[in-house]
Amino acid sequence: MRTLTEERRKSIIDAASSIFQEMGYERASMNEVAKRVGGSKATLYNYFNSKEELFETVVRTYSTRFLSEAANELLDAKNASLTLEQKLNRFGERMLQVLAGDDQALQIYRVVIGEAGHSDIGSLFIESGISESMGTLSMVMAEAMSKGELIEGDPVMRAAQFTALVKAEADAMILRRDLPRYTTAQINQMAQKGVHLFLYGALPRNS
Repeated sequence: MRTLTEERRKSIIDAASSIFQEMGYERASMNEVAKRVGGSKATLYNYFNSKEELFETVVRTYSTRFLSEAANELLDAKNASLTLEQKLNRFGERMLQVLAGDDQALQIYRVVIGEAGHSDIGSLFIESGISESMGTLSMVMAEAMSKGELIEGDPVMRAAQFTALVKAEADAMILRRDLPRYTTAQINQMAQKGVHLFLYGALPRNS
């Protein structure tokens, strides 16, 4: 019975993801999800209490869960021997693998960007793992400052600046009709360039 329940839940999440991408957040409805999956709306509400909760689950499943995992790895004791640059490279690569290498995650991100100005979808997106991940990244920045690896500053702002640099190239894809295809090597290179610029800046360095 548990296996069937988990399979049903997954089918609901998959159907909801497709509907959010096709219809947008505002036009999508629980009734439409129930029709797509098959079964009653009452059964759907046994799994998710609201459209908001369902959307948050979709976002966590296809986008922010991987970012949360990457952020938690930064604090993992087994990675304590890594340099700050190595840690940030790993985080940046994981982030871009989702944003630039996963069509479904990017489509959901597009929905968020497109509707953020006239609904609560932006706040839901942030609450669905983004704020948690940024909080963890801020802790890493604060620790690096305390060790003298970064100059002093606001760790929250530093985390935001870092992620903005790393995803700068990928953000341009949101405006394109056809999504470009990136290899893992290209994605990793994008991340490494962002990390390098964050740590060393754009000014020429004296030899």
